[in-house]
This record gives sequence, C-alpha cells and structure tokens, in this order.
Amino acid sequence: MRLYSGTSIQFIQDSVRNQIANKLQNAFFEQFHYKPSPAEVRSWNHSLLSLSSVLNEAQLFDHGILLEYQLPLNSKRLDCLVTGRDLDGRDNAVIIELKQWDKCEDSDGENEVVTWLGGSKRDVLHPSAQVGYYKLYLQDSHTAFYEGDHSVRLNACSYLHNYPRENQDVIFSNKFKKILLENPLFTKDDVPALETFLASRLQKGEGLEVLTKIEQNRYRPSKQLMNHVAQIIQGKHEYVLLDEQVVVFDRVWACTQKNLSQKSVVLIKGGPGTGKSVLAINLLARFLADGINAHYVTGSKAFTETLRKIIGPRGAVQFKYFNSYTQAEQNAVDVLICDEAHRIRDTSNSRFTRKEARSTLTQIDELLKAGKICVFFIDDDQVVRPGEIGKVDYLKNAALQKAISIHEYELETQFRCSGSDGFVNWINNTLEVRPTANVLWNCEKEEFDFKIFENPFLLEAAILEKIQQGSSGRMTAGFCWKWSDPQSDGTLPANVILGDYKRPWNAKPNKKLAVGIPTASLWATDPNGQGQVGCIYTAQGFEFDYVGVLFGKDLVYNPDKPSWEGHPDQSADPYVKKAKNQFIDLVKNTYRVLLSRGLKGCYVYFQDKNTERFFKSRMIAK
Repeated sequence: MRLYSGTSIQFIQDSVRNQIANKLQNAFFEQFHYKPSPAEVRSWNHSLLSLSSVLNEAQLFDHGILLEYQLPLNSKRLDCLVTGRDLDGRDNAVIIELKQWDKCEDSDGENEVVTWLGGSKRDVLHPSAQVGYYKLYLQDSHTAFYEGDHSVRLNACSYLHNYPRENQDVIFSNKFKKILLENPLFTKDDVPALETFLASRLQKGEGLEVLTKIEQNRYRPSKQLMNHVAQIIQGKHEYVLLDEQVVVFDRVWACTQKNLSQKSVVLIKGGPGTGKSVLAINLLARFLADGINAHYVTGSKAFTETLRKIIGPRGAVQFKYFNSYTQAEQNAVDVLICDEAHRIRDTSNSRFTRKEARSTLTQIDELLKAGKICVFFIDDDQVVRPGEIGKVDYLKNAALQKAISIHEYELETQFRCSGSDGFVNWINNTLEVRPTANVLWNCEKEEFDFKIFENPFLLEAAILEKIQQGSSGRMTAGFCWKWSDPQSDGTLPANVILGDYKRPWNAKPNKKLAVGIPTASLWATDPNGQGQVGCIYTAQGFEFDYVGVLFGKDLVYNPDKPSWEGHPDQSADPYVKKAKNQFIDLVKNTYRVLLSRGLKGCYVYFQDKNTERFFKSRMIAK
C-alpha cells in the first residue's frame, strides 16, 4: 500500500503548487474511508515541500517517487522512497525519513533520543536507526531488493529540515557514530550534502522502471535471513528437544510437509512445562532452514521481545504478534507458528489501534487467512485475562467453518518442575483446576524442591541464595498490589507491600526508566530484574530454575465451606477484577502458571493463613 506513486518531476510540481497534501488526503480517504489527522496533513505540507526543493536543486527529474509506502506485513509506513539508476546503470532506491524536529535531548537508550512528541517528551528511535531498520526490513523481506542479479540496491538517510546543524548536538553523539555512517542524517544546513548523497546514487535517472520493479515484486523473506534465524536457534543449547518433543516435532513436520499445498491447522496441546515453546521455536528453525517462510507468533510482548533480543534486529521480523495480520493478504505466510494460542482474542483492534489499521475480521480469521498452515500451541488452563478466548474448541470450530483440515497432537511429558508431572498435577488438584490422582505432595520422595515460607524475607533470601550459587530465579506475585508508573527520576516505587517487606513490581511498558532498570519485556532475562517482583503478564511463558511466589488474598481457601473463594476487592488487576463470572477461574489459572515456572524449585509465601494450612494439609512433610 502507498498513498502516492509517480515521477519526481510530477511530485515537485504537486508540491510547488500546494497539491501534494490534497492528493495524499484523497488517497488516504479512498484507502481507509476517513480523513487523516490535521497534524499529519501539516506534516505532509511542510516536509514534502522541503524535500521537493532538494530534488529540484539536485535536478533529479527522471526518477520514481513513493510516498507513505507501507512495509509488507507491518503497520509502519516509509515517508518517501526515491528510485533511479546510478552512473553504472545499477538500480537504486533511497529511503528518506522526514522529521520536523528542531531539537532533541539525550536518552539512556542505545538507539534512542528524547524529543517532544504527542504533547510530551518521549524516548524515540534516532532517525538514522529508524530508517536503518526500515532498510534492513525491506532488504530481507521484499524480493525486489534481494532476488536475482539485478536486485535494487537500497540506501537510507534522514532529513530533519527544521533542525540546525550543531556538531556537539546529542543527535550526532558518538554512540550513534555507526548508524550515522550507514544511514546519514541531514539537517536544514546540510542541503548541499543531501543533494550530493542522492545524486551519487540516482544520477542517471530512469527511475520509473525501478519503481515498477519494486511495486510489482512481493513480500517473502530472503533465504539469507531465514538461514540467519535458523542458525541462531539451532545453536542454542536451551532449545534442544528431548523424548516426546522429538516425536511430536517429527509428526508435525511430516504433517506440514504433506499439506504445504493446502490450508491446514495443527493443534498441539500441552500443560505447563511440556515444552511447547521449545518445540515451537525448533519448528520455526526447521521451516526457515528449508526455505519455508514461517513466523513465530504470540500474544506475549515479554516473550516476543526477549526472543527478538536473542535473535537480533535482523531476524526480529520473523517474530510477530497475533494482531500483526490485520492487513495481510491470503496465504501471505507459509506457516504461522502460534505459541500460547490460548491468548488469542476476539479482535486485533484496541483503543490504541489507528483507524487505518482496524480490521473487520476476528483475530482467528486473520491468522487463518494469513497462514497457509497454522500451528497452534495451546493450554486451555493458561487463560489469565478476560478476552483471551483461544481455547481448543474455539480454534477447531473456526477451522471447520472454513473447511480447513485439522491435525491434533498432545504433549504430556513434564520437562519443567524437575520433570515432575506429579507437581503440576498436584497444583491442578489443589487449586481445583481439574481433578487428578495426585492429591498429596510427598516432600520426601520428590526431587522437585517445593517449600512454604513463614515470611517473604525468608523466601526472597532463599531465591537469592540459589541465584548466587549459579541458578536462575525470580520473585513473582499475584496481582494484588497497585502497579504504579515510575517515579520522576525513573526509579520504581515499592508497590508490593507485605508489612515491612516492600518491593517494586517490574517496570510498566513504554515508560522512561532510570539507568539499570530493565524494561517490562526484559525483566525475566535481565540480571537487574532480580530486585523486582514479576506479575503474571511478564512471567508467563518464561521458566526459571527457582521461582518465588507471593500468594495474595485475591484467592483464598475457606475451610468452613470448604472451597476456594475469589476476592475481587483484593485484586489490583483492573481487567480481571471486573470479570465477575470469570474471576475465580482466571485467578486460579494465574497462580497455576506462577507456581509452575520453576525447573528445580518453587518457594511460596501465603498471605492468607487458611490457604497456607490447606496447602500444607495436602503435603507429606520431610
């Protein structure tokens, strides 16, 4: 999708005659059926007039222009792409990121600066980093830029047409030296240098032919990208498959190979610790290594962002979210590997969704449309929030309605909790999630280290001791305490309070943080997350050697009835506490997930003593 496509001479004329913004507005309305915001129109007027002046002065009259070009399978739009040929006749394109900024401030982020945006100061990507990611995305995922001997050579730069040139400015600081060399930044005082940069790559003109090649080619990740991601995954020892995982892997692989030519759905069911995510990541690597375009898709920002960090920015394009396919074409991706599919929602739209990105389809229909084969990893009892509806029956019905063939497999062997199926079964039974044969937990016979502590200080000390001995560990809690924004200095307030025990939650997403405090999405893996308490939304999907759980009063056992009771007044989760009919099931699932995060041990403090006594009544002590 693009809002404007044509020749550079026509673009210059439209800009000089004050027609360019009108044409973009009309194209925007035709595409999205509503008008763009006045701020966006003003941006087009100011930035594009400045750009047209540069093209005119550089005498780039025989070139192609794309404006507001949407990246494939992405909501981001390029401001401008100029096409042409260099003096050697090689096809070239230059992405130009346009900014109206006139100043910025330093940021603690590696690739960020702070500027005034949307009514407040925000951390945003440095323009050269932003346009560099766009370049990398297209080079790896658009066939015009990597396929054949005559692929288009892609360049990138940013033009800040209101920004004065000051060499000591933070925007030119040393930490940006590499990205500025790769993707130069030009200020209002650098117009001659920008003209030279463009002319050196586009001097011969003939840009319409290059533009046509780009518009007629398609989205598909390059083999180099797919091999890059596959090799990183296959080189990680933590992603090695064992026993039943190998069997299911081979069966799913064989199944998908037989059905690559037709739509199909694969359902893989399994409880906590059965290795669903490890299996999903290995399937992604195998598909990519074989040149099959596969995406790893989840509803968890924390888990997805952690994987993106491990894989690196180049491979991050293969890791997406359930709501990434609102604009996807039919069968855009060979295989969608949907981990934690129980987190699928009714719609991808939210109050933050821009109007032009809104979809009329349900989220499951978007996924089934985008993927030729959809592989869903699912645990019905890990639904922890209202609106998460991706249960097995729901997914099967959605596939059947479209006459899509369904294949089902199940993982049963426990790879977490020291391989103890009994511990997860005991938790299921004790919380009355489902009846099992494991009514009692025998502390004498089981290798898994489950302990109840008298106070949270002792619990935390035990976790820290394990960390000092080389194990991984985190403190987690039920969502029973307010979750505040960071303080003015970026530090975290101590929200989790149990008498004298006071600790911060992990950071909220998208907030400015003090140096050394990890973002919410990296809390589970960053060593600096150890001093914080993780909530369900940052802990789900991760595993640690030892997990500490603060079991709050939102779920208590009443010995007089006897039964479990949910107490929404003790919950600080604004979404779950309103789900009156679902509340107790959602909170049970929350504690089930938290208690099963440990590979070797789980340590618990119960705020409610009746609940503690009930758990102890189900244990055979050493």
